Amino acid sequence: MLKEKYLDTNIILASQSPRRQELLKGLDLDFDIQTRPVEEIYDKALKEEHITNFLSQLKASAFNGILQEKDLLITSDTIVWLDNQALGKPKTTEHAIEMLTAMSGKKHKVFTSVCFTSTQRQDTIYDCTSVYFKKLSKEEIEYYVHTYKPYDRAGSYGIQDWIGYTGIEKLEGCYYNVMGLPLPKVYEYLKNR
Repeated sequence: MLKEKYLDTNIILASQSPRRQELLKGLDLDFDIQTRPVEEIYDKALKEEHITNFLSQLKASAFNGILQEKDLLITSDTIVWLDNQALGKPKTTEHAIEMLTAMSGKKHKVFTSVCFTSTQRQDTIYDCTSVYFKKLSKEEIEYYVHTYKPYDRAGSYGIQDWIGYTGIEKLEGCYYNVMGLPLPKVYEYLKNR
């Protein structure tokens, strides 16, 4: 379906995330992967989706002047929002353990923004999912961090692995959003673009 619509479009996914790549493939689209370095710094006054909107647009700005007429660039950013602050990717083992300990027994939100950029226009969409963690023991948290090494994941966890199977009591919203790409919204955007 989308494949035919985008036959003459060169879709570029600017993400090294294997999960985002796998999810976008699930829409049966052909795309290239290109990444450019970006320093992900944002104004600390920003909150929730305003952070991910800004960062997904910032990642797109690294391609300014490079995009061709048939290109469609997709950039994305995900954060975990807990106790009125953003949790990004952990820097160390201790940092990952700290984050998961803070989320244990609580609800947090996951925001993902997706920015679509062409030479003619730029649109940004976002989604929010509420995730409820059960009370995790110190042993469970340490086992997870040491075994799964979630250093490339916002909030120090992947919903599609062990902690998702054992530690999440319920979700309100899109599962794929927590993985890093709100697929139903991405599909609707691309279908109606």
